[in-house]
Amino acid sequence: MAIKIYIDQGHNPVNPNAGAEGNGLREQNIVYRIGQELATLLRRSGNYEVRLSRPTAETQLGNSNASSLRVRTTDANEWGADYFLSLHTNASELAAATGSEAFVFSLGDVSAALAEDILRELQAATGLNNRGVFARPSLYVLKRTAMPAILLELGFISNARDARLMNENPQLFAQGIYEGIVDFTGLA
Repeated sequence: MAIKIYIDQGHNPVNPNAGAEGNGLREQNIVYRIGQELATLLRRSGNYEVRLSRPTAETQLGNSNASSLRVRTTDANEWGADYFLSLHTNASELAAATGSEAFVFSLGDVSAALAEDILRELQAATGLNNRGVFARPSLYVLKRTAMPAILLELGFISNARDARLMNENPQLFAQGIYEGIVDFTGLA
């Protein structure tokens, strides 16, 4: 039986709940493309069933920040996902801030172990620093999902190098996430 992975490409194409902007790029566009690439890799393996929160670049979820988040978690819960991955880009006032990090509901659980595998493989695939896994139980997508959930900050859209890498090489990020999932599940 295939493992069900819900890929939430964070944010909407336009407000409400549009993402961060930096270096002439928009978060929602970057994570949309990375999510599509990741879905292709997972489906191709035959061991994973995938659902995307935004199947098209124009998919708009909800009519407020709260309803946008609620639509995503409700969809994953009703579908019966085994794992929930929310893809994002980070932003900072410090242009030098760089790297990938992950947030989970609590440390020491299944989601934290999966996040560690994903971050290790993201670093191998992209060369970006592994900033670590952190508990953030207040994040809606982590507290409202019925399955292990991770919010991934793939890189900093506010950092020129990170932003260029995410925009020009989305397949590297998808490959890193995919390899982390394979390491964790043992299914290629």
